[in-house]
Amino acid sequence: MGRLRVLVVGAGVVGASVARVLSRYENFEVTLVEKEPDVGWGVSKANTSIIHPCHEEDPGQHPLRARLCLEGNRAWRQWVRDLDIPSAWPGEIMVYTTPEEEREALKYVKLAEANGVEGVRALDKNELMRLEPSVSPEAIGGVYAPTAGLISPFEAVVAIVENAVDNGVRVMLETEVVDVKTRGGRVVGVETNRGFLEADIVVNAAGLQADYISHKAGVERDFYITPRKGQYVLFDEDVPVKPGRILHTTPTPKTKGLYAIVTVHGNLMLGPTAEDLPRDARDDFSTTPEGVDYILREAGRLLREVPGRDRVIRVFAGLRPEPPGGAWLIKAYQDPWGFVNAAGIRSPGLTAAPAIAEYILTLISREYDVKLVEKKGWMPFRRGITRIKGRSAEEIDELVRLNPDYGEVVCYCKMVSKAEVLEAIERMKKIGVKTITLDGLKFRAYVGFGKCQGSFCRPRIARIVSEALGVPLKDVVVKKAAYGVGDVKPLWRGGA
Repeated sequence: MGRLRVLVVGAGVVGASVARVLSRYENFEVTLVEKEPDVGWGVSKANTSIIHPCHEEDPGQHPLRARLCLEGNRAWRQWVRDLDIPSAWPGEIMVYTTPEEEREALKYVKLAEANGVEGVRALDKNELMRLEPSVSPEAIGGVYAPTAGLISPFEAVVAIVENAVDNGVRVMLETEVVDVKTRGGRVVGVETNRGFLEADIVVNAAGLQADYISHKAGVERDFYITPRKGQYVLFDEDVPVKPGRILHTTPTPKTKGLYAIVTVHGNLMLGPTAEDLPRDARDDFSTTPEGVDYILREAGRLLREVPGRDRVIRVFAGLRPEPPGGAWLIKAYQDPWGFVNAAGIRSPGLTAAPAIAEYILTLISREYDVKLVEKKGWMPFRRGITRIKGRSAEEIDELVRLNPDYGEVVCYCKMVSKAEVLEAIERMKKIGVKTITLDGLKFRAYVGFGKCQGSFCRPRIARIVSEALGVPLKDVVVKKAAYGVGDVKPLWRGGA
């Protein structure tokens, strides 16, 4: 068998990871397609950003989920180093406030043993207060899991895709798959809004749309995804109480609980809710007063002081693809030959993504009799954008000497220079982004990420994009729609 054309549908963290892992081998010519204008704009963009320790996965009920979660937790430690992804490893504490919650929480110590998760143990109230002084006085104890981590999920997807492109993966954005074509029981390609794309293997990592893609291939017709909404509240960096560890309430059958975390960018974040939506509500990212009220109320069970609403800088929502019974659908099919599902990847999908990618590689190799040949020149490393924030005055002076644009700060909340924005634009072009958006720059260069949420810097960033691309200011795209702001016309005061 010659080189196989592999088309991965969906440029979220799972699809991107699959593309990167496959790019290690001479056997595959990989194309990553995504219907959005940029990578990581679906499920991967808005989540709790936690690399779970995996003591909450029941290996009897979901053995694959439990196994790949643990493998993913371990793999991310190497991936964040190789790909220069912002991360932290503070550990987490499951907080309980009643004897009933305590009995439920202690079950996870036993699950940790069953899953091989190291260091998980129960804490009494005194040890809990010593380990995490920010915890609520309502707490009577907790379960500590030291291997939990945090990453920047949208930056993780960008980093993975950049590395995949460096290793030969082709990315096609604004490309929506509308049908999977087969002939003689084999996959032959996909029909998209941009025409037909040939493929020998199609990997379905389409997130919220994965059930539709699966049905188009003629498999798993009874498999449907439920969109589950999670609302979040994000606070300014300088709130008085910020936990040193990840805190969360005792899980329920529906959710891992409400979390209080400090993001890798330094903001206190609370959430999520867990609201099942109708199947046709897969674009409902609305937030509600009731959702925010619930989050702030529940946070009082975690934190000794919940910041006031005046410290909130953003409220947002993300959607997760909830599969039937919570079971991931990861399978390589013989009919049609060449179709692979990575569908219904709900939490802990972010944690497991590197391991899911390796598992899919194994499936392809085994089910389709592919004898893998590693590339000799495969590059595992990728460096992030050069930033001025956190550097000494001497280091910044040297950067300015090499490039004066480092001396022009365009976002004061996050201390971002013009040079960083321009570098982000070039990186977007390199991976195949056709529409440079202000949101895309926000997720790469942090502009508009701070206290003012772009109120000050957005016009300046839009002008930089306008000048760099040679497009009118009014045509610069924020997310999917144009900015719609132009220069003020000069007044003409008559006269011959």
